[in-house]
Parts: sequence; C-alpha cells; structure tokens
Amino acid sequence: MKILLVEDDRYTVAKIIEILAQHQYVVEVAADSEKAIQLMQSYEYDLLIADVVLPGLDGISLCCYLREKNYQLPILLLSVKASVSDRVFGLNAGADDYLVKPFDSAELVARVGALLRRREQFVSPALTWGALRLFPNTRRVTWQGKPLNLTAKEFRLLQLFLENPQRIFSKDVILDRLWTATESAKAGTVAAHMKGLRQKLKAAGVKVEIIETIYGVGYQLGSPLDLEQPVQGSPVLPIKIEPSPAQQEVMAVAAEVLQEIRASLNEETALFEQVIAQLSAGTLERELRRQAERHAHQLAGSLGSLGLSQGFEAAQQIELLLQGEMALRQTATRQLQYFVELLKQALVAIPMPIAPASPRIASARLLVIDDDRILVNQLRLAAVAAGFNLEIATTLADGRRAIAQNPPDAILLDLSFNEDTEDGLKLLAELDEQNSSIPVLAFTVRDSLTDRIAVTRLGGRAFLHKPISISEVFNAIAQVIDPPPIPEAKILVVDDDPQILATFVELLPAWGLQVTTLAQPQRFWELLRTAVPDLLVLNVSMPQFSGIELCQVVRHDPRWENLPILMLLERENADLIHQIFMAGADDYICKPIVAPELITRLLNRLERIRLRQQPRS
Repeated sequence: MKILLVEDDRYTVAKIIEILAQHQYVVEVAADSEKAIQLMQSYEYDLLIADVVLPGLDGISLCCYLREKNYQLPILLLSVKASVSDRVFGLNAGADDYLVKPFDSAELVARVGALLRRREQFVSPALTWGALRLFPNTRRVTWQGKPLNLTAKEFRLLQLFLENPQRIFSKDVILDRLWTATESAKAGTVAAHMKGLRQKLKAAGVKVEIIETIYGVGYQLGSPLDLEQPVQGSPVLPIKIEPSPAQQEVMAVAAEVLQEIRASLNEETALFEQVIAQLSAGTLERELRRQAERHAHQLAGSLGSLGLSQGFEAAQQIELLLQGEMALRQTATRQLQYFVELLKQALVAIPMPIAPASPRIASARLLVIDDDRILVNQLRLAAVAAGFNLEIATTLADGRRAIAQNPPDAILLDLSFNEDTEDGLKLLAELDEQNSSIPVLAFTVRDSLTDRIAVTRLGGRAFLHKPISISEVFNAIAQVIDPPPIPEAKILVVDDDPQILATFVELLPAWGLQVTTLAQPQRFWELLRTAVPDLLVLNVSMPQFSGIELCQVVRHDPRWENLPILMLLERENADLIHQIFMAGADDYICKPIVAPELITRLLNRLERIRLRQQPRS
C-alpha cells in the first residue's frame, strides 16, 4: 500500500515513516499542500495522512479541495488540537478519521489499517481474470475455486496488475509501488518474485501467461483469450484534474485582481514607512500611529487567512511595536524597519486561491461588507472559480444600499472598519430589528466573548475569526445557505446502558436516522437480521458478549462484512483501540457522548458509504 504523508515537521515525518515501514507500507512525503496536490495529479495513493497545520493551504482546506475534486481515497488528519469542535470540523471537511498528537504507534497503525481495509472493501470486492479470482479484503486468491498459496509480495504483485488491466508497469515502478526504501530491493528482485508467481500459477493449472513480459519496457496483464470470463474488477485509475471553465475565468481576471491586491499592499507598506520616518525624526503623530496600528491588526488577519505565515507574524510584531511606548526610538525604528522588510518579502507572491466552495452554493449571491481590500479580492478570485456571484461593499453605508437594492442570499460582515464610527454590530442590529431572513456571518479579527455573544443575540449565523482560510469561509457559507441533506438510514445501537440507548433515540431521529436499540446482546444476531441496519453501534463492555466479539461475528459473515461499525468506549485506551480496529471496527467514540461529535461521525460515515457506492465518473 502506498501512502502520501503531508507534514512539514521532520521529527513527525521520521517517526511515521519508521512506524509504517515496519508494516510494509510505502510512504511518500510532501512538505505542503501544493506539493501534495501535484503528487496526487501524477501518482496513485491508497491513503492520505495530512497534518492540520501546514504552510500555505492548511490540512482542512486540502481535505475540502480533494473531496470537491472527487478524490475518494481515505484521509487521516493529524493535529495537536484535541477538542471535540476541532475533531468535528475535520470530519465535516471530508476526513475519514482524526488522530491527535502525540499519538501512540499502535493506534496509528490500527487506524491506518482500518482505513485501508475499508477502502479495499469498496474498491474491489473481487478481481477476476478468467477463472482466477482475487479477494483484496480477505487476501485470498483462487483458480477454478481452488486456493493458491501466495506470499504477501506475490499477492500484491498480482493485485497490482488485476487492478490496472490496461497499464504497463516497469520494474522501477513496481519497486516504487510494492517495496519500501528500507528494503533495498532492485530490479532483479521484481523478476525473482514474478518468476515465483508464474510458477505457482502454472502449478495450479493456469496454462496461459497471466502477466506478459513487454521486452525492454516491463510487464502487462495479458488477455484471457479463450477463457470463459473476461477481465473484470474495479481498476483504480488516477484522476486527472483538468481546468474547468470557472478556473479559466479565474486566470482571466487574476491579473486585474492581483494588481488591486498589490496596490493595497503598497499603500499598507507606505503607511508603515511613513511611521518609521516620523519615528526617526521624533515627530510621530498620534493619529498616524493609531491608523498604522489598526492597519497592522487587519493585515495580520488577512495574511493569516491567505496562509502567509511570515507576513502574518511580521504584521503582528508591527502591531505590538505600535502598541508599545517606543521610549527607545532608535531601537523601535530598527525593529519596525526589520519587520516591514519581512512583510515586503512575504508579499512578493500572493497565492492564487484554490476554489473550495461547494456546488450547493453555485447559484448563490454573497455580499461581503469589509474594507480589507487584500482579503476581499482573494475572496473575489475564489468566488469566480466557485461559480457564484460576489458583491463587495467597503463601508456599512454601501452595504445597506446593496441590501436594499437587491437582497443577497448571505452576508459576510466584518465587525471592524478603519473608521472608528463604523461597527458591523450596528448593521447586524438593524437587520435583527427588521426581522431579516438573510443569514449573516460575522467575519472579523475581533475575538472577544462579548462580540461573540452580541453576534449570537442579534441573530448571526456564524462567527468566523480571522485568520481563517478561504476554504473554511466558503464551507461556512455553504452550511448556512444550503445545509447538506439529511441522510435517511437505519442505525442499530447495542448497549446494556438504558441511558445511552435513550440518548441515541433522542438525538438521531431529528437527523433523519431511524434508530433501533437493543439492551440484551444475546438477541443481537436475531435483531441484526430483522433490522438490516445501515450502520451498527456497539458498546465495547457488555455482559455475556462484548462489543469486540459481536464485531468479529459480523465481520466473519460475508453478508455483513462491509457494514460500518462504530464502537463506544468508556475511555481512551491505546491497547483497547488497537483491539477494536483489529476486530474490524471502522470508528469509535468515547463516553460520555458529546452530541455534535456523535452526529458528525455518524453522518460522515454514512455519506462516505453513499459516495463509495456511486459509480465513479
């Protein structure tokens, strides 16, 4: 199995490679999301592991982008953030699992194995070539119904060609796909394993060459010729990302918008240069200092949202210096000069935003009321790529006129403006008094509890604190304008605790989920067959039969081997987590149950199943 790891921390990279190499996984590394996207356009991967905090496009935004582009490979997010809200946000972005740093080696391996096992169950239940059948999920190969005893490498070699019947593989590519860097394998190793595989197939009664040698090139799956069954299966083909008309339109308007952004940046840096000049002369005006401080604060938010970490930190330092007393003028002047130079270096190349918006808001009209020209223009570029209309108002007065003339589908409202008399909460209060039905999302660098409560009291639908990535902004807009449809599915919950069962009965029906509960695990098999659930929830610790034992029973029956299973744990325990994944569980959640995390995990799992069952375009 080949895994792409997106991580910029060298220690974490070395640790993960060491752990996974011991289990025969091939790991490639990308230090940022841009490199990861380039690799995925050129190569096939079985799993993506991505850190949430990355330079440039963050891991959450990368996840959103890949799901929008119809990449269906499993995604495991890594983060030092362990709160429920962080996990829920990651899962909502399309991730399959979320692992908190520092992590236990056994848990990492268990989670990776579970994700890959689920992928195999959906990618190809059985690959066939004539009378030859290969079962990826059970690691079995048969010829005319009789089992073949293949080594692990021989099995993966045969699977590689059956999954890619039209493709020619050179020895170097086969080494890259099936061997790790630490194994020191060479081209002769491939030839030796190919010879062993062919001998076993011949001994089993296969009279034609299944894998043909293309001399001077490599190997290719042969045709079954006169055999009864043609080549079948579900080949995994790389997804080629072609520029869409919307993306072409982005390129057409990019020059104009980027010119506006650079003009804004020149104004910002010119303002800071003016502060440095006055500070050097000992005549720094109070109003200029206050204006520069506000601009630095705003600039930090916009640059952080664009993923420019160096510029974000430089703007923050400039703000802190302007807030200080500056008693030592020469020292303050040198420091300001240093951070302004850092800011200029960071602003040399403004990133082109990736269009992450959901197709659900393609026909929406969004009004942005914000005087942050840099960030607003980046939103404008991404809106063109996403295919929806975006109108910009740089003052509250312009925003009021835009709302009165043509009410938008949603409003992205900044709370802070350079003019002291302007405050977004005023407009929000006016809309609340008018009983306006237009959803408003606060979009601001302010982050006080007072502001958050005020937005909530005045009917705001979301509070987006800058810096926040453009992907996150558009995802929040999509959730407000057109929430995802409620899936209709049946859930079977097995737990001897009546309070837990009552919690599921109370929570799930509102989400379109039909709940069947069972308090006596001894009746499990009978109820499983009659209820026919779409997802199974099992408590790990129960009398008579444990959840792990019931999970194993389910996985041993061909009818239920692909049924998603969520386990309930009393507490986080690395050994127990390893056991449940080895038993075949897909996910787990710890008690006491936190409603948002439970709902998110259930809906995410059901949605992933639905997507995998659809034919790939």
